[in-house]
Amino acid sequence: MQTPDSVLKHVFGFDDFRPGQRDIVDGILSGQSVLAVMPTGAGKSLCYQVPSLIFDRPSIVVSPLVALMDNQVAALRLAGAPVAAVHSGQSREQNIDEWKKLARGDAKIFYLSPERLMSPRMLSAMEKINPAMFVVDEAHCVSKWGPAFRPEYDQLQDLKTRFPDAVMAAFTATADAQTREDIAGKLFGGRGKTVVHGFDRPNLDLTVLSKTDRKHQLLKLMQGVKDQSGIIYCLSRKSTEETAQFLKANGFNALAYHAGMDAGVRFENQERFMAEEAVIMVATIAFGMGIDKPDIRFVFHMNLPGSLEAYYQEIGRAGRDGGDATTAMIYGLDDVRMRRMFISEDGSEEGHQMREHKRLDSLLAYCEATGCRRQVLLTYFGETGAPCGNCDNCISPPKLIDATDQALTLFAVIDQTGQRFGAGHVIDVVRGAQTARIEQFGHSGLPGWGGGKHMGKPYLQALVRQAVAAGLLEIDIAGYGALKITPAGRGVLEGGAKFECKDIVTETKKQRPSGSNKNAALAAQLSHNDGELLKQLKALRMTLAREKSVPAYVIFSDASLMDMARKRPGSRSQMLAVSGVGDVKFDRYGEAFLDVIKAA
Repeated sequence: MQTPDSVLKHVFGFDDFRPGQRDIVDGILSGQSVLAVMPTGAGKSLCYQVPSLIFDRPSIVVSPLVALMDNQVAALRLAGAPVAAVHSGQSREQNIDEWKKLARGDAKIFYLSPERLMSPRMLSAMEKINPAMFVVDEAHCVSKWGPAFRPEYDQLQDLKTRFPDAVMAAFTATADAQTREDIAGKLFGGRGKTVVHGFDRPNLDLTVLSKTDRKHQLLKLMQGVKDQSGIIYCLSRKSTEETAQFLKANGFNALAYHAGMDAGVRFENQERFMAEEAVIMVATIAFGMGIDKPDIRFVFHMNLPGSLEAYYQEIGRAGRDGGDATTAMIYGLDDVRMRRMFISEDGSEEGHQMREHKRLDSLLAYCEATGCRRQVLLTYFGETGAPCGNCDNCISPPKLIDATDQALTLFAVIDQTGQRFGAGHVIDVVRGAQTARIEQFGHSGLPGWGGGKHMGKPYLQALVRQAVAAGLLEIDIAGYGALKITPAGRGVLEGGAKFECKDIVTETKKQRPSGSNKNAALAAQLSHNDGELLKQLKALRMTLAREKSVPAYVIFSDASLMDMARKRPGSRSQMLAVSGVGDVKFDRYGEAFLDVIKAA
């Protein structure tokens, strides 16, 4: 009888489970339904793949994207695991062949989308298969409280009554307490076990930059991540295309990805990003879920994301191999206005909109935090931690200043103009500008006109941002982005309350040199000869990956190749002692890698 340890070693090539994995595996094997919330890169997939290979009946994995299915199926097949998948990216004949594998017992793990699974015909067929387990991957899509709710995922709650003997297992890296409760309630009536293995990703450094000149700021960030793979998120399709072209013009290997592109071009760009080194993907949020590329060294946001959950999920695509990775966000007041508008115009009921506005408030508080950003992030997800020493605020702590006088000048103009104008016009009035709009409305005759001539435009923009984040001002979306003074802001304007904020520095702070990572550090520790061998092993890996049309890391990870270069195995038994080398992978590729090692 197979055991978790034997499957882990002989199929996946690992000697030990990572922290937290074994408890989840044992819980599933005992028949317990489990919701596991684990940080990206912690090895969620192994937690259901190992039990699936031990159960005597097949397991069904519900996955949201074709790319996610293809990557996992390719990796499992190369490891020798019996797996099949049905999805829209395959021909009808291919899908029929894949289904036959499951029906005749040749597949222990079967991937498909929620839409296909929940069709009446498929459910009837599944009753004959009698699955041992249903696995819901990216389970935050189940919850209407989550950042990526998909209505078709909602139907999965019917599985618990239709298949009462099947174990239900759900996995996600992104779920706050309310979202976790909703997922567990829907998928197994709240009677299963919820395991939270921490949201901390200590290998990610965190930086937030107030917008001055986005492209100039991006170039400064890119200096620290030259010749590395990364993702740059943009808010619109247009800015995605423009940013990719801008980076190309500045010598970077950048590709664009958004839903409006030709599907063939989009697929080709994704394949290049997955297979090649040092490729930068400039994308909207259409790109990301299911992207399991372990050596992404940076994720930059050119705009404010939708929520802290969405931000955590998006930056979580960096550093999946455990190596250090850089994250940075550039945001301005225009982003806040756009995000408020998206929420107000999404057609949802008032209660949902209110929750989304509160989520955005939490994100703004993160952006304007004066203390450790990692602590703010962990607190949001219900955890605690010591200051990380790895974020911009820890590296260069912001100074708090008393900005009451500046706020009084600003708030007075907002009040005098009837709280009907956006930040741009208000700032022009404060600075005493002579614009057509100021003349049109007679605002040069206001008492507050020119009261802040000594304050620069970037300074006032930052002051408005901090006042919005502190809840002293709000952006009236129905009023076309007009700034309004909240009751707390009235306390400053009329009640003598003080306003403390971060010292406003309009030049971009010098950031810690980024781009260092654990794998690079390990590679640097190799001798010159071992380093040369590593290059040869990587070249062989790339050749094999192209022959198989799979990402290079699916053959062997960088960590496995570095372990080979250090240990220089000369036999099957020695190669099987290398991390990530299992029996089937050795049978397929081991001799080729041994030949390279022997010839070095």
